[in-house]
Amino acid sequence: MTTLAATPALERMILDHLNTAVMLFDKDLYLKYINPAVEVLFEVSSRHLVGQHVSAVLPCPDYHAEERLTEAMRTRHPFTEREINVRLPDARTKTVNCTVLPLHHFEAEPEILVELYQVDRQLRITREEQLLSQHQATQALIRGLAHEIKNPLGGLRGAAQLLEQELPDPALREYTRIIIGEADRLQSLMNRMIGPNLMPRRGRVNIHDVLEYVGGLILAESPRGPAVIRDYDPSIPDFIADQERLIQAFLNIARNAAAAAGVQGHVELRTRVLRQFTIGNRRHRLVLLAQIRDDGPGIPDELRHQIFFPMVSGHQGGTGLGLPIAQELINQHAGLIECESRPGETTFFVYLPLEREDA
Repeated sequence: MTTLAATPALERMILDHLNTAVMLFDKDLYLKYINPAVEVLFEVSSRHLVGQHVSAVLPCPDYHAEERLTEAMRTRHPFTEREINVRLPDARTKTVNCTVLPLHHFEAEPEILVELYQVDRQLRITREEQLLSQHQATQALIRGLAHEIKNPLGGLRGAAQLLEQELPDPALREYTRIIIGEADRLQSLMNRMIGPNLMPRRGRVNIHDVLEYVGGLILAESPRGPAVIRDYDPSIPDFIADQERLIQAFLNIARNAAAAAGVQGHVELRTRVLRQFTIGNRRHRLVLLAQIRDDGPGIPDELRHQIFFPMVSGHQGGTGLGLPIAQELINQHAGLIECESRPGETTFFVYLPLEREDA
């Protein structure tokens, strides 16, 4: 009977057909072999990786890969680390689970096998499901609270109008006008918190028409800056949506980006198509990804996970309703908004299915 160890060609064939990324390093931690899954994971060919040191092959911002592999080689103990961020050549990062297995043959030089399993998709799906669930719960709470507030507001406004008619002194009517004005302001705030009650008016929409309109408004509102940069994918087809609601959603995000970037900054509007992409727990054949990126100071850590909550704002004088309303409007199109932020760069990712809902 032929053993696997006696057939290196069979070993390589098996490794080449694995979906898991496998890397083999020599005793000095220089890369000897990778399977095709590594090329897919790092989006680079084997000739650019093989022969490089582990410090160049596995640049991990928050993990000391070289030290851990050296220790594993010395102790001969395998280990597994979960959710490690690996930086790609274009500065993007991917999250992987990493298993390290030291190989010590009797007469051969020791080697070390590294197995990488990408978990970005699973983590993203879990995060999106939590975000959608959180948003739905928040919206239900806000709608109930807003309805409870609107009822006494109507009575307060009506009483102020009746009182205004009975007051003989015109000077005193100024106070009733203040009451009426504040009641109207609160009524408007409640309406914004509840969101649009009308059914969406759907039609064929070109996303670049929407973004050009939003970009034009940003330039009109802030003629001195920031600069608006476009990076569009012209192959994106029209899709069925409510154009006015999409404009409002993107405008809410873009205004925040412009305020963060300031006069000397930049706001980038970018579009791409994603294929076989999952939003929440539903997989779509084609998904539009629209990104709004600014080079402002970034979102403070204490606000980063709360920005889609109502009344949470990082800008002085802000109402904290722009992003929750944008999320609600995009949710109405079976889409989702996500955000990544660090000092010098904040990006909002808007995902929208491109196929019809009845398809």
